[in-house]
Amino acid sequence: MDEAVRLALARWPNVPSCTGWLRLSRRGEWCVPEGPVRHAGLAAFIGRNYMATDDGRRFFQNGPQQVFVDLDYTPTIVRLAAPDRLETHIGQPVESVAAVWLDEEGSLLLDSEHGIALLDDRDLAALCARLDGDPEQPDGALALEWAGRRFPVGRIRQADVAARFGFVARPA
Repeated sequence: MDEAVRLALARWPNVPSCTGWLRLSRRGEWCVPEGPVRHAGLAAFIGRNYMATDDGRRFFQNGPQQVFVDLDYTPTIVRLAAPDRLETHIGQPVESVAAVWLDEEGSLLLDSEHGIALLDDRDLAALCARLDGDPEQPDGALALEWAGRRFPVGRIRQADVAARFGFVARPA
């Protein structure tokens, strides 16, 4: 959390929270009602101050105010930063993948030290090239080769992801 945010929290501890204004897209873009946040400095500020409550709601600490984030899918989006390196939508490196899932729409989800994350669809073809098996076969065995390891790819319904991984997609 930025120091200026810490100071604002101390100075104004009882500012009401905000909901329904900020959204995280499936491609890791911060979006406001007017559209995606394109200002790099503002996007970085939001990312540095992006956190979670104990009950799984995500928020951006904007000075003294918690701005709760609506999630288009998962709380974290990962993308290929290089052919063999993943990073989160806020630029954190992914050091270890623990598990991999494929949903009914063909979206790939990875569980890492950052929690469950959706792979940015622009990188889906590159990671699918590392799959062993046929993703079109719903009962067929599927595995992902990544970072010198072979991960079995589980199947998951999109509707089950939030409950399974303990986050709230639409905080109120």
